[in-house]
Amino acid sequence: MGSRAADGAGSEQAPEDGVPEALGEESRRLTREQLFTMAATASINFSSMICYSILGPFFPSEAEKKGASNTVVGLIFGCFALVNFLTSLILGNYLTHIGAKFMFVAGMFVSGCVTILFGMLDKVPSGPMFIGLCFLVRAMDAIGFTAAMTASFSILAKAFPNNIATVLGSLEIFTGLGLVLGPPLGGFLYQSFGYEVPFITLGCVVLVLVPVNMCILPKYDSIPSKDSFWKLILLPKVLLLCLTIFSLSACLGFLDPTMSLFILKKFKLPAGYVGLVFLGLALSYSLSSPLLGLLSDKLPYLRKWLLVSGGLMTALCFFILGPAPVLHIESQLWMFVLVLVLIGFSLGMSAIPVFPEILHCAYENGFEEGLSLLGLVSGLFNAMWSLGAFAGPTLGGFLNEKLGFEWASAIQGGWALLSGLATGIFYIVEATRRRYAKIFILYFTYSHIKQTFESCASIFSSLPT
Repeated sequence: MGSRAADGAGSEQAPEDGVPEALGEESRRLTREQLFTMAATASINFSSMICYSILGPFFPSEAEKKGASNTVVGLIFGCFALVNFLTSLILGNYLTHIGAKFMFVAGMFVSGCVTILFGMLDKVPSGPMFIGLCFLVRAMDAIGFTAAMTASFSILAKAFPNNIATVLGSLEIFTGLGLVLGPPLGGFLYQSFGYEVPFITLGCVVLVLVPVNMCILPKYDSIPSKDSFWKLILLPKVLLLCLTIFSLSACLGFLDPTMSLFILKKFKLPAGYVGLVFLGLALSYSLSSPLLGLLSDKLPYLRKWLLVSGGLMTALCFFILGPAPVLHIESQLWMFVLVLVLIGFSLGMSAIPVFPEILHCAYENGFEEGLSLLGLVSGLFNAMWSLGAFAGPTLGGFLNEKLGFEWASAIQGGWALLSGLATGIFYIVEATRRRYAKIFILYFTYSHIKQTFESCASIFSSLPT
C-alpha cells in the first residue's frame, strides 16, 4: 500500500504498476465531485486571502494612531499565526472525528463573522483596550481560518490523489488573486469610506459563500487511524521540510507589518498606491504556481531542486530587498517591485512541492493511506506555516523598529538560507547513502554468486571421473 500511495502522492503511475492506460485516461477527466471540490476550495483560498491581506496597506498606520508600537503591530499580525499553529495540530488530528465538510463550512462562517467584528474596532478607545480586542478578534479569526484550510487541504488530497501538486498549484491562482486584490481594494475602500467598510464588505462576501459551499462540497468519510503527529514529524526528512515551510512563511509574514510603513516613508506613496506594490509578489506567485505544481507532479525528481534553489533564491532576494546597507545601493521603487516579483516566484518554487513531498515520505515510512493521514499532513503543514507566520511579523516588527527595514529584511532572509542549505545537504547525503547501498548490494550479490559458483565447482571437482 505504501509504494502505491506514494506514487499517487506525486508521480504518474506507470503501466507496470498495474494501472490500465484506459483508467489513466479516465482519471484525467474531472468528475462532478472533483469540480465541486475545486470550486469550494478556490472560494476559501480567495476569500481567506483577501480578508487577510486587506490589513497590510492601512492597519499598521491606523494601529499606530491608536497607541500601538511597531512591535505591538507585529504581535497583532503574529498572534493570528500563533493561534493558527496551536489549533492546526488539534484540528488536523481530529479531522476524521469532526468531519472534513463540517470543519470547512464552520471555519468559513466563523472567519466571515470575525472579519466584520474587526471592522468595528475603530470605535474602541485607544490604548490597551484597542490592543487587547485586536488580539482577541485576530485569535478568533485564526481558529476559523485554520479549520477551513486544514479541511480544504485534506479534501483536495483525497479528491486528487494522483496530481495533488498540480491541483494545489492551480488553486494558488485564487490565493494569489486574493493577495492581489486585497491590498489595493482595502486601500481604496479605506481611503474612500473609512476603516469599517473594507472589513464589513469582505466579511459579508465570506458569509454569502458559506451556504453555497454547504450545497456543493462533497462529503468524504474516513476511518480514524493510529498514526500520530509525533511519528510523522520525527522523520528526519519531514523535519527538514517543516523547516522549509517555517522559513518561507516567516519571510512572507515579515512583510505584513513592515513593508507598507517602509514604502510610505521611503517612496512617499499614498495608502491607495501602497497596495499596488504588493501586486508584484502576489502576481508572480499565483501565475508561477500552476507551472511549478505541474513540474512537481510530472517530474517528481525535480522537487528536491525546486526546494533547494527556491530557498537560496528567497534568501538572496530578501538581502537585496532593502537593500542591505553593506551593498551601498540606493533603494528605488522599480527595483523594490522587481525583487518582490522574484520573491513571489522563489516562494512558489519551495512551497508547492512541500505537501506532496511530505505525503511521499509518510507513505514510504508505512503510514496508512486515507483521510486521517491527509488530516495529519494538512495540520502539520498549516501548523509550521503558522509558526513561521508568527515568528516573521513578531521578529520583523522588532528588528524593523530597532535596525530599520534594510537590515531587518536581510536578517529575515537568513531563515530561507538556513532551510535551503540544510535541505541541500540532506539530499546530497541521502543520494550518497543510496549510492553506497546499491554498491553494497551489488558487491554482496557478486560475492554470494561467486561463493556459490566456487562451491559448485569444488563439488564437481570432487566427483569421481
